[in-house]
Amino acid sequence: MKVVLVRHTSVDVPKGTCYGWTDVPVADTFDSEAALTSKALHGKTFDRVYCSPLSRSRKLAAACGFSDSIIDERLKEMNMGDWEMQRFEDIKDPNLQLWYDDYLNRPTTNGESFRMLYARVSDFLDEVRACDYRRIAVFAHGGVLLCAGLYAGIYKEQNLFDNITPYGGLMEIDV
Repeated sequence: MKVVLVRHTSVDVPKGTCYGWTDVPVADTFDSEAALTSKALHGKTFDRVYCSPLSRSRKLAAACGFSDSIIDERLKEMNMGDWEMQRFEDIKDPNLQLWYDDYLNRPTTNGESFRMLYARVSDFLDEVRACDYRRIAVFAHGGVLLCAGLYAGIYKEQNLFDNITPYGGLMEIDV
């Protein structure tokens, strides 16, 4: 099955801000970014369309003609816990450096590790893989797309964040 994953458009938060599960607004450039994403999806048909419950993903799905997408909690971005809506440079938590050193395994304070996020995303992908679909679309977040790429064997854990999909960008995997 083909899975077309779509990252939400730019958000209206200062650069360097942790906003994983926070429902932040989209940037003023939403209309132009969404038009480009919609154009990239033009002509593709999907058996099902899934979406993160966060408004930045739902809004893009609707702008691309998929307002009736299936909401799935497992498609949320990584939970940044106590660090939500703080700029990384302002976080005084001693756990921050430990997380930087091992984000794959160490959760953010009262949040998730990358492996926890991966477990959610792989559970979702295992479930849809068992269905008789030819192609689905998933509107989600950068971390979710990284997990999907890792799941599909496109990415390796080393330098994982070198592969972040741009805002409004698409990636396609086979599962």
